[in-house]
Amino acid sequence: MTKRREFIKKTSVLGAGILITPAITPNFFGDFESQKLNIGLIGVGERGTNHLSNLLLRKDVNITAICDIDPNRLDAAKDRMSKAGRSAPKIFGKNDYDYRNLLELKEVDAVIISTPWLWHTRMTVDAMEAGKYAGVEVSAANTLEECWDLVNTHERTGTHMMILENVNYRRDVLAILNMVRQNVFGELVHFRCGYQHDLREVKFNNGKQPYGGGVEFGEKGYSEARWRTEHSVKRNADVYPTHGVGPIAAMANINRGNRFVSMTSSASKGIGLHNHIVKQGGKDHPNAKVKFKQGDVITSTIETANGETILVTHDCNLPRPYSLGFRVQGANGLWEVDGNRIYIEGKSEPHRWDVADDWLKEYDHPLWKKYGEYAEGSGHGGMDFFVLNAFVESAKLKVAPPLDAYDAAAWSAITPLSEVSIENNGAPQNFPDFTRGLWIKRSPYHWMKDTY
Repeated sequence: MTKRREFIKKTSVLGAGILITPAITPNFFGDFESQKLNIGLIGVGERGTNHLSNLLLRKDVNITAICDIDPNRLDAAKDRMSKAGRSAPKIFGKNDYDYRNLLELKEVDAVIISTPWLWHTRMTVDAMEAGKYAGVEVSAANTLEECWDLVNTHERTGTHMMILENVNYRRDVLAILNMVRQNVFGELVHFRCGYQHDLREVKFNNGKQPYGGGVEFGEKGYSEARWRTEHSVKRNADVYPTHGVGPIAAMANINRGNRFVSMTSSASKGIGLHNHIVKQGGKDHPNAKVKFKQGDVITSTIETANGETILVTHDCNLPRPYSLGFRVQGANGLWEVDGNRIYIEGKSEPHRWDVADDWLKEYDHPLWKKYGEYAEGSGHGGMDFFVLNAFVESAKLKVAPPLDAYDAAAWSAITPLSEVSIENNGAPQNFPDFTRGLWIKRSPYHWMKDTY
């Protein structure tokens, strides 16, 4: 955050020069006050507060309303806004459905939804029904019915929604997308991705802090442990696919000239969460008796209409370093994020990997070249700035976002389809065509620009 404020301070010295310098977007510095977007925040927990902090650094938005059922989170959000010199927002949080009163406000143009997963679809649907441009955290839906709800509501109302998948804006991911668009890898053949992240101290804590310190969850847990862990108790599925699949879907033009066709999934046994409870809380702790349905490593293979395969891994219950496991492979070579390595036939030394750094620098995305310094400190290595910026700019223009309702549905559908496939010994599951055939002629989003 400090670096971002210094960046703003340095650029403000340019004064009127900002208005004629194409490398700077004036909206970030409040030059077009009439273009301000009025935003309501639904959910100001850890993730929602991060969005709030980033929005407070923008002069082209007003935060006019906030909703959360936890009064402590509301107080913290109001205090943060006051310290930033912003007007007090209208507050909602009387009950689970008070967000609907927020959606009735004329002074709300768009909403950002950062709530537990089971509320994502119903809140997004209600927002679109109310004519509010909706941004929803990942994943966007839990069932195939919910996936269709997102698409059907968007088509019926004409109101847009965006799935706020920040990894699509990660610096290396966008550099690789640039290489894909410039055909460096040749015709694409195979991808790997996933969510491989030790979440044991996210799923359990002491009821007082967000991460670790105990093995409580549910009503005795705090933050995500209050709700996220229940999905591991009740579902044997890839419950969090979009961090990996989102970037790959953009590279493969899913829903825009290509689509997911079918998927098979399998799950290992599940021992990681139980072992963690016993190790940290003892074998006599009540939670040591909980039976977790979710397998520790869930592997899914997706086939696309254009003939590529995508291997997706969910691995969150065992000790391991973080990795999204990306691999992008084509006729001319491949990139693997683990090992930070690239091989391009005719460019690399035969049968030897190149360190990826020079390639990533050469193909650095225009967005990162332009706003990389500003983005530092926004969260998750800077990509939180870019995904939020795409949402704000799309909402201001009232145009379809880069990651739309069809993307939200297709990516989120991996969860229920994996669940059914695992339950049926890896039986193939067909993906619904959420575009109803329009994927054939829809043009890919123009990712290679420096605006959003």
